[in-house]
Amino acid sequence: MAVRIPRPVLVATAALAGAALIVPASGAQAVPGPKDDGPKHERTDRERELRGPAARTGAGAAERALGDTGVRHGGRTDGFPRRTRLKEPAADPADKSIKLGLTPYHAIAPKLNRLQQQSDRVSVELAGKSAGGHDLYLVTVTAPESRREAGRQERMRELIENSPAKAAKDREIKAEYKTPLFVNNNIHGNEWEGTDASLKLISELASAKDAKTRKLLDENRLYFNVTANPDGRIAGTRANSNGFDINRDFITATQPEARAIRQIAIDKQPAVMLDLHGYVNGTLIEPTTPPHGENYEYDLFLKNSYANALGMEAAVNALGYTPAKDGVDPAVIPFRDQKEGWDDWPPIFTPQYLPFQGAVATHTIEIPLQVNNEEYDSRPVAELRRRSAINTDIAGAAIKAAVNYTATHRSSLIADQIETFRRGAAGAAQVPVSEETVPGVPGIGPEDVYTTEFPSAYVIPAGGEGQRSGVAAARLVDHLVANDVRVERALRAFRAGGKSYPAGSYVVDMKQPKRGMANVILADGRDISADVSAMYDISGWSLGLLWGASVDRVAKGGTVDVPRRTVHAASGTGYVAPAGDLRLRLDDPKEISALNALLADGVRVRRAADGTAVVPGSARRQAVRLADRFGVAFHTTRAQGVAPVERTRVAAAVSSGELFALREMGFDVTPVSTGVLNAGFDWKGVDALYVSADLAYGKLNAAARAGLDAFLKEHGVVGLGGAGAKFNADAKLLAATAVAGNGDANGVVRVDNAAGSAVTGGAPAHTFVFSPLWFSGLGTGVRVDQSYGKAGGNPLVSGHWRANENGTGGPKDAAGQPAVVSGRSAQGGRVVLFGTQPLFRAHPKGEFAQVARALYVTSGA
Repeated sequence: MAVRIPRPVLVATAALAGAALIVPASGAQAVPGPKDDGPKHERTDRERELRGPAARTGAGAAERALGDTGVRHGGRTDGFPRRTRLKEPAADPADKSIKLGLTPYHAIAPKLNRLQQQSDRVSVELAGKSAGGHDLYLVTVTAPESRREAGRQERMRELIENSPAKAAKDREIKAEYKTPLFVNNNIHGNEWEGTDASLKLISELASAKDAKTRKLLDENRLYFNVTANPDGRIAGTRANSNGFDINRDFITATQPEARAIRQIAIDKQPAVMLDLHGYVNGTLIEPTTPPHGENYEYDLFLKNSYANALGMEAAVNALGYTPAKDGVDPAVIPFRDQKEGWDDWPPIFTPQYLPFQGAVATHTIEIPLQVNNEEYDSRPVAELRRRSAINTDIAGAAIKAAVNYTATHRSSLIADQIETFRRGAAGAAQVPVSEETVPGVPGIGPEDVYTTEFPSAYVIPAGGEGQRSGVAAARLVDHLVANDVRVERALRAFRAGGKSYPAGSYVVDMKQPKRGMANVILADGRDISADVSAMYDISGWSLGLLWGASVDRVAKGGTVDVPRRTVHAASGTGYVAPAGDLRLRLDDPKEISALNALLADGVRVRRAADGTAVVPGSARRQAVRLADRFGVAFHTTRAQGVAPVERTRVAAAVSSGELFALREMGFDVTPVSTGVLNAGFDWKGVDALYVSADLAYGKLNAAARAGLDAFLKEHGVVGLGGAGAKFNADAKLLAATAVAGNGDANGVVRVDNAAGSAVTGGAPAHTFVFSPLWFSGLGTGVRVDQSYGKAGGNPLVSGHWRANENGTGGPKDAAGQPAVVSGRSAQGGRVVLFGTQPLFRAHPKGEFAQVARALYVTSGA
């Protein structure tokens, strides 16, 4: 964290001739849909049960929302130890940790196998696999438990979450529940030493004979994610093999490593959590500076986090390292020692996500001595190993101090976890922090007070014919369920908040234990531009506004009076009309995926005047398969289409998140850069160029420039952000001048979409910006496809966007200005320029289709 970086259901063949085809997602519950949907099969509870545990646990929802199920550990009643014979990878002499004298990835499994053989206190389970296919090891250290005892512990854990008022009075929980602590290591692959510190502590606890250790393991469970990012550990990179910073991926969970950690958090329900990082000198130990996440029960959190931080600080400083002797400065606690710039506002970091799953003390720990990046390459091996040994020692001291805090305060930690869940279930008000409400924490001021008013409920309407929200609503519901949020389905039509909703709409009642998790996903968020001058990372992220579904807030005091049933996965949204040609909306990434699959199969698709795709009735069988796979709907149409839609092969100079999103939508993408083009690039087989990074027209050699110019005479460009705008200007493509807003600005903004635009027609009324741009000086024929909203003169809904010091570049300057423009270039190809970030970190799902449609537009002559 130290570096700031900006199943298919078979459809009977006979149905093709006459009946409408309804294709529910595997394990889903059917929902009443549009009037033309025809008859549906509503599964009985027994049928759902027979479909297996995914339908009951929410793992099926995770599969549909995110692409895999991961490994679910919760609900297990196996005793401890749980010995897993780990596959031992072949030795890899290129593993970057070897140079530092640390444990290479291939040596971890043999160590854990030996420890399991030697000690009945050590259990290892596979938490999943990394993006690169490496096993993720979850180690549990605790005293042996019979199957019966493990089941009793699980029942108490569930009672704490699901019946917190009852749990608060339960003497058995107070006396015998094992307090869970979770240590997450190496989520940034080139911040290595937490792994080695944890392995050392696991080994010590496995064999220690003293009474203190026996008592510790009798009363607590210690969980260690040994390396959260084996891909990066091996390669010496911050990111995983998909190029993602996993510690920016919580709340959206696009990556398997983040999903594995999320499931550990849900299943193990830790009260205390540490995330080991590097490198900040002196050792940085959270809690953080303002602003603090407004959806936390921050009084309970701050009390425990600050006290635990003091203990870790004392343990680290007690090691005796000094600036003069070792180059190690005293530890720093941002809440106490810094004013701003290291906040816990966005739930994208591991320690900022875990409180929504019940943790009442979480910490990023930044160990001090840098050994990565330029230091790794330039320092002598002996110096690197000296630093790594000190870092390992400091990480170990912090972990041990947190273990001691957990053991000493186990009763109050669990009481506070119960109270967190109780407030949510009861709909109780948050308690603002002050020196009275959080005694023992000095320096609390008004700058630390961040609370919110939770609504009574959220309603996610069921999608239907003419609505863009069906597949998006299903994805959002599945994502809520995967995050352990309770979602219900209305069994009848109803009214709430002055609006009418059809049967099958989803209701998120905010009187639930994990209301903070629900709200942090669904709420619009808050404009905090006036609160602080600097933020560590993004400041707005609303999935309710950015994922393409309609989400309505039922204000506090309102009611949703309708019979409803808890869902474990969204209802199926796949549909194919029984006759005629078919219309496929192109508003959602899954619809784009379906279209690209059709094009890959050679189906001749045409674009209708309203931007939808017209699929010939002869492709109905392919449509059935894709409706099942993606949950998309194919409705009857009489439209003939105005132009063919061609398969689009893309050369892309983009970020890892954008590349991931493009491939997720089914585009055939070849990464390019200035270096790739200068080395010689064959443009044959490329239909469109996408530029948002790493391609500078002015730095191309003569041959590369000639090849690119020839391509641009017949093909187009999609440019995004500053790099895309500069490429456009340098190549003299589209007559449009980019105006840069504040480079640190980011968040959710209102936009107005031009009617009939092939790029943004039907797009949501909100999008995401990061270092926003707008366009001026538009030439003849340049079209404005999207503008920043004018509401109130400030398009920002949530996030942080201030004017520059000279007063320019603020959101009021952007209001009403073109955000997306398009037209034909002087060379001949079509160009689309985005001043927004619709693919940012593969996050704003509801905006993806704008880029896809831009690629279709620019790929033709």
